[in-house]
Order: sequence, then C-alpha cells, then structure tokens
Amino acid sequence: MTRLRVVNPAGATPGEVRPPAPRRGSLRRLRVGILDNSKPNADVLLERVAELLVERAGAGPVAVWRKPGASRPATVIDEVVAASDVVLTGSAD
Repeated sequence: MTRLRVVNPAGATPGEVRPPAPRRGSLRRLRVGILDNSKPNADVLLERVAELLVERAGAGPVAVWRKPGASRPATVIDEVVAASDVVLTGSAD
C-alpha cells in the first residue's frame, strides 16, 4: 500500500508580523528611487508613477536601478537605500 502525504500550501508566518513603515506627510523634494524588477513594462509603469510624484506632489530627483532579471536578486539594495528617500518597486507584464 502506497502512503500519500498531504501538505498544506498555506504555510505559517515565521516570527512576528510588523506594521508597515510610517508614511511621510509630504513627498516634496524627497529623492525617489526606482528599483525596476526587469519584467516587461515594469519600467514604463514605475517611471510614469515617479513622473506623477514629481509633477503632482513636488517630489525631488528620480534615480533608477534595474535588476539583471526578474528572477535574480537585487544586489543594489544598500545603494538604493542610501540614495533614496522613497522607493518604488513593483511588477508589470
């Protein structure tokens, strides 16, 4: 007789769940970083959002970093954090 092992795909959350980071009251003159995940159209989406933040909220300069591929880890996190006050990252297809 073959045994069947059933696995729950929901898993469990390791450690404590922390609240989101505090939001700033204004984006005026803040440096905007874009971390592009290299998925198709991610650059279009993120750059347009950054343009709107500059136009409508007075955000400051925008800098862009691009991962070498969607499935590859970002190796520039420390650089992005040091050069940005707020960071946009996301997914698109």
